Amino acid sequence: MNLSLNTALPGAFRKLDPRHLARNPVMFVVFLGSIVTTILSIAQPSVFAWFVTGWLWFTVLFANLAESVAEGRGKAQAASLRKVKQDTTARRRTASGAEFVITEVAGAELKVGDEVVVSAGEVIPGDGDVIEGIATVDESAITGESAPVVRESGGDRSAVTGGTIVLSDEIVVKITAAQGQTFVDRMIALVEGAARQKTPNEIALNILLASLTIVFLFAVVAIGPMSNYAGQQQDPIQLIALLVCLIPTTIGALLSAIGIAGMDRLVQRNVLAMSGRAVEAAGDIDTLLMDKTGTITFGNRRATGLHPATGIDAAELARAARLSSLADGTPEGRSIVELVERDFESVTAEGESERGEFVAFTAQTRMSGLDLPGMEIRKGAADSVYSWIRDGGGTADLDGTVHDIAQNGGTPLVVAVRETGSAARALGVIELSDVVKPGIAERFAQLRAMGIRTVMVTGDNPLTAKAIAAEAGVDDYLA
Repeated sequence: MNLSLNTALPGAFRKLDPRHLARNPVMFVVFLGSIVTTILSIAQPSVFAWFVTGWLWFTVLFANLAESVAEGRGKAQAASLRKVKQDTTARRRTASGAEFVITEVAGAELKVGDEVVVSAGEVIPGDGDVIEGIATVDESAITGESAPVVRESGGDRSAVTGGTIVLSDEIVVKITAAQGQTFVDRMIALVEGAARQKTPNEIALNILLASLTIVFLFAVVAIGPMSNYAGQQQDPIQLIALLVCLIPTTIGALLSAIGIAGMDRLVQRNVLAMSGRAVEAAGDIDTLLMDKTGTITFGNRRATGLHPATGIDAAELARAARLSSLADGTPEGRSIVELVERDFESVTAEGESERGEFVAFTAQTRMSGLDLPGMEIRKGAADSVYSWIRDGGGTADLDGTVHDIAQNGGTPLVVAVRETGSAARALGVIELSDVVKPGIAERFAQLRAMGIRTVMVTGDNPLTAKAIAAEAGVDDYLA
């Protein structure tokens, strides 16, 4: 707080510039009154005169101080982000023959392509991709994500942001953004570029305050001649004090600070309001649209169960599911392998997958799998795998299982196999589940109490969306 006042006080005195005060008619009148009372107090000193003079100057300075403090907090947010960049020390890794050499350098010296080693408790020095290792990362200070996230090499969870903190393990990060173009740099530019624009309501209120000030100014000025006509001489200092009491001084003094403080409060919660208009518009929001993945759920669906088809042994389904997922670098693929290795022992021989050819997932086929000598395995969306089974001369009857999984909020992946000389057949269904973030239902209840309607927007099928919406407590969903 002392640091904030030490920074704000000089700004409050700089705002005594008449060109700045003229933007606020109320405070400009108080400022002129302060000058007049100061001159009169010097000419005819008295305790009352100096008391009124001191109070008027305090009023002007207080208004400037409130505005200066509000502006200073926004600048402090940018300064704290800039400090993260300047104070970060990186352990750069360079190849030296068959070994690596680690050298400590300032984070600002890193270039695109540099590799840095980051251990638990250390700050990631720049934007990049994880090329080795796996770790949990605290991104709350930068992205606002309250729960730690997992970052690992390969797949879609390899990107990391400079300024975030590694909580566990050790990773090697390859820098992908040059200095001045990182996520933190863009945030600093947005915070510093936020414009203080008057909102329509604020403009209307300013007009009202100016009108009232003019009315009371004429009323007080008229008191002097009328008093002289009645034979009662009025002290000019008393008339100035009366005018300041009549005009809406408090509202005029704090109006600008209120708008700036609104922008500042949003910045403290990692929401950038680019103008006062944006803050006012936020107060008119009555419907909130949000994505499901990463907002309502943790974002990574995980395999939670295997459902064999009628007459199929669970171990056979587990073996096929594991083989078809070994080359799948997505979080879902890795979770299938983990599920099988945890619940089924020795479902496949060591090195069996190395004899086959992996089939990558594409948006056209919506399947992935493995081609082994004498056998093909496919895993993917139900309709795509059904079509593959029919092309192979087989049939599938898993609609009941697929429907039940989808209705419960899960994502079904059908697994099928086709052996040489035999018709294709369905082995069963893998159940992937979205995990709703803890406490999200309570937050939606708070929004509902404020009169804000929540709508979840997702690309999932309607049955899955309905189940997730019911669990999370949103008012409606679009799927």
